[in-house]
Amino acid sequence: MAGASLLTLIDDISVILDDVSVMTKVAAKKTAGVVGDDLALNAGQVSGVKAERELPVIWAVAKGSFKNKVILIPAALGISAIAPWAITPLLMIGGTYLCYEGSEKIIEKLFHKEHENHSENALEQKQLTQEEHDKLEKEKIDGAVTTDFVLSAEIIVIALGSAAKASLMTQALSLSAIGIAMTVGVYGLVAGIVKADDVGLHLMQKDNSLLQLIGKGLVHGMPKFMKALSVLGTIAMFTVGGSILAHGIPATHHLTDLLPANGWGNTIGTMLIDIGVGLTGGFLAVGVMHVLQKPINKIKGLFKSFKK
Repeated sequence: MAGASLLTLIDDISVILDDVSVMTKVAAKKTAGVVGDDLALNAGQVSGVKAERELPVIWAVAKGSFKNKVILIPAALGISAIAPWAITPLLMIGGTYLCYEGSEKIIEKLFHKEHENHSENALEQKQLTQEEHDKLEKEKIDGAVTTDFVLSAEIIVIALGSAAKASLMTQALSLSAIGIAMTVGVYGLVAGIVKADDVGLHLMQKDNSLLQLIGKGLVHGMPKFMKALSVLGTIAMFTVGGSILAHGIPATHHLTDLLPANGWGNTIGTMLIDIGVGLTGGFLAVGVMHVLQKPINKIKGLFKSFKK
């Protein structure tokens, strides 16, 4: 009897793992677009860091990403079971935040270029004290982890939708597998991208002329590539944030109905609609925050005086 029970247990575990494998593959395909945006966004987020601090910063953000998923996976499972109607509004709040951040970047680029250049290169400045450097680095890490939280939430929700009909155990294992794979994959690639110029310098010291040529290409090309990734990261904010907002706004569904059923026309059209919704939502959010800034500062002042 004990042997039969053990075989039954092993068979049940095998079935669950097989289901998890299938669900994980399906979820990975559906979340690939968001992961691509996640990669571009996070590679841009860690730019401007001193060379010797690049990997520690990426590791700190990766740890924050793991913590995000430890929070998000149980939360997503719980909300989907108790209040599935709340998922879309919560995602829309996160989407609005992404669009707001993207709009702030555009405003800084257009109207506060000096401030933008200062903030981008602040961590590279030699005259900063260690305390100032640590503070700026922490702010950069916190900002990247916050952005990761929103992107991770969308990945988890998409993955959960792919496994909606599976058992709770299969859902939990599938989401955990996706969460681990995406975090390791994204931040592993980010680490590879930001250290590519160091690899280039190493190759330039080789005797082989081909390796030297590749090294020169990496050294001279990576700064331009990182700038391009920064731009793509900003676009990704509007693409991801806009798609979340568009999903929750019924009126935008009429626009997507006008697009071709499939093919490049549908893909490009959907992306343009998402970016348009993202830009609109982002600049509205910036306007609202500008109006609310004074009352918020007054409330903060009252709290500070109350604490004293």
